[in-house]
Amino acid sequence: MKTKVSILFYAKRAKASVNGLVPIYTRITINGKRIELSSNRFVEISKWSTDAGKMKGNSEEARSINSHLDMLRIQIIDMQMELVHKKIPVTAETLKSKILGVDERARMLIPIFQDHNNKIKELIGKEYAPGTLERYKTSLSHTIEFMQWKYNISDIEITKIDHAFITDYEFWLRSVRNCANNTAVKYIKNFNKIIKLCLANDWLDKNPFANYKSKVKEVERVYLSKEEIQNIINKDLKNDRLSLVRDIFLFSCFTGLAYIDVKNLTKSHISFGIDGEKWIFTHRQKTESASKIPILPVTQNIIDKYDDHPQSNNQDKLLPILSNQKMNAYLKEIAAICKIEKELTFHIARHTFATTITLTNGVPIESVSKMLGHKNLRTTQHYAKVLDRKVSDDMMILKEKFKIQIPVKKIN
Repeated sequence: MKTKVSILFYAKRAKASVNGLVPIYTRITINGKRIELSSNRFVEISKWSTDAGKMKGNSEEARSINSHLDMLRIQIIDMQMELVHKKIPVTAETLKSKILGVDERARMLIPIFQDHNNKIKELIGKEYAPGTLERYKTSLSHTIEFMQWKYNISDIEITKIDHAFITDYEFWLRSVRNCANNTAVKYIKNFNKIIKLCLANDWLDKNPFANYKSKVKEVERVYLSKEEIQNIINKDLKNDRLSLVRDIFLFSCFTGLAYIDVKNLTKSHISFGIDGEKWIFTHRQKTESASKIPILPVTQNIIDKYDDHPQSNNQDKLLPILSNQKMNAYLKEIAAICKIEKELTFHIARHTFATTITLTNGVPIESVSKMLGHKNLRTTQHYAKVLDRKVSDDMMILKEKFKIQIPVKKIN
């Protein structure tokens, strides 16, 4: 909506002095809201023109007062345009502060960052996972450490954050904190969210990230081969705890669910799908996107195995899962027993589902993306890039189809 500003000068009769002089006031109306300020000039009421909003006549006094009022009008218009240029909303309050010379309260980075984190904390379990809050708390801590290292300060006005601040921050993350490329980029990305928040609130005139570029290096995702999976399935594990961890890991290998999503599963998440078969219907905690996964026979076997497990029943969970830390510790032991040289973690199961279980066996990438709960197909395409064997198999089929001999006359 366009801001409507009008300026009027008038003689305030109610404040007439004993000698008959009345003060001239400036009335500024902004979208129907008034500001009234003294012009510091006085006039005899008989010499004031209410209609013209100025002193009558062409006397030296009249020229002086009217010139002062004209200058006031120009200054008010200039201040209005300055607010517009700075993208500060023109309101009765902001214009009055500008006229009176009251500086706008400086907005500091750390309180804004902390307020952002506090809001995330309040939405844990609703919109955010606990890990998200921890990442932003670490980002805030890093930001404070960087400012102390670089500028010997613990906070900064957001208007003083520029391109150099960001590039120096990235340098500090890579050098002093010894962060790997992708880790440094993620911390800068978290910081960028705070800057975007400031821009959205019109607290900044320009984006300090405008000319900044960073690139996440693609990390090769580790996954298990068909032979390695079969090795884990066939291995006779004497320890019941290792056997439990093995089963839940395999459950993830054949569903693609991340640790936290397996942990959150209850029997109510299993229902009949469009094909009349049993499916898992859940939402990823990380992105809150839906995951709908048909239950394979091996998956059903694991569900049946732990159907009456005391821990599952007591906690109303589908499977008696351990903490992520303990799961990963036992998985390293399982890898050693099965002579798997890869560093086995629970998240490798999700990668294995995407590659060895689905894409390698011809499941369309769109279907894999849907089951993984990816919001963007490009995320799933990262898995497809590593499947050289799949490319080879596909090209072998193509070679069979194009067994065509083309007559070629040898050129001497």
